[in-house]
Amino acid sequence: MSDDVQPTSPHSDHSSSGEKQPLTPTRSTLAPVAPSTPESPPGPSDAALVIDGLTIRHGARTVLDAVTFTAAAGQVTALIGPNGAGKSTLITSALGLVPSDHGRVRLLGQDLLAMDRRARARLVGYVPQRSRLSAPLLVRDVVAHGRYALGGGLSGLLGANRAAVDEALSAVDGMGLAARRFNELSAGEAQRVLVARALAGGAHTVLLENPTAALDIGHALSLLALLRRLASNGCIVLVALHQLDEVRRVADHAVLLHAGRVTITGSPETVLASPQLTAAFGVETDPAGALAFRLASSRTAESP
Repeated sequence: MSDDVQPTSPHSDHSSSGEKQPLTPTRSTLAPVAPSTPESPPGPSDAALVIDGLTIRHGARTVLDAVTFTAAAGQVTALIGPNGAGKSTLITSALGLVPSDHGRVRLLGQDLLAMDRRARARLVGYVPQRSRLSAPLLVRDVVAHGRYALGGGLSGLLGANRAAVDEALSAVDGMGLAARRFNELSAGEAQRVLVARALAGGAHTVLLENPTAALDIGHALSLLALLRRLASNGCIVLVALHQLDEVRRVADHAVLLHAGRVTITGSPETVLASPQLTAAFGVETDPAGALAFRLASSRTAESP
C-alpha cells in the first residue's frame, strides 16, 4: 500500500513498557493461505519461491544480472551482499513493485508477476526496511492493513480479523503498542509493527528487508527465532540481512549477491567461508570466533 490512510495492499509500502516477552506467534496467525490449485500436479519447485533469470537495468547500468536461485518451503533463505549489491531491488522486483527487464518469479508453481496486487498480497507478506507512512494511524490499524487481501483491514476489526491482528502483535511483543500512533514510534518499534502487519495476513511466504537493522539485541534475537518458527511451520522465508553472524544463526540456505549477480549459494557455513564472500566484503571468518549473544534461558523457556 502506499503509505497513507487508505487500506490498500501492504506490498506497495517500500521505500525504501513492561517486561519483554518472547516472540511466540500462534498457529492461527501463521497458518498459510492456500493458493489456488495449480493447473498441473505439484513438482519440486512448486513448494518454493523460484527466481529465474531476473534482470533489471537502470539506463546503462545493470542492477540485477540474470539472478537465479530458489527459496524452499520450510527453510530460511538469507540474501546477503555488500551495500549496492541489489538485495532490496531483488525483493521488491520479486513482489512486482519494481518492473524487471527479463526473468520470471514463480511461487508455489504460479507466476507471481502475472498476478494482480491483491492475489500477490494473499500469498506473500512483505516487510520493508523502513516505512514511509507518516499519517497518525493507530498501530492496530496499521497491522490491520495486512488483512486487506483477505477482505479485512480498516472496514471492521471484528471476529477473525481482530484475532489475527492481536496474534500478530503478540508475536512481535507489540500489544503494548496497539493504541499508539505509528508516526510516534521509535524506528525499532515501527519495524516490529511492520513485521506484525506481514504476519496478520497469514501468508505462506514472507519477504523481509533487513528486519533487524533498527532492533535492540533482545528483539533482534527474538525476531530471528520467529523466522525459524515460521519456517518450521512450512513457510517460505526470504530475508535480506546485513549482519553475517545473523545468517549463521538463522539461515538454512544463503545466497550471496555481488554487483547484481549471484556468486555463490549454499549452506551458511559454505557461503560464509567462501572466497566469493571475501571478494564481495573484503572480510573472512575469524577461526577464533566473535562476540556472540543468545536469548536468555528465561525467555527461550517460554517459547513453544
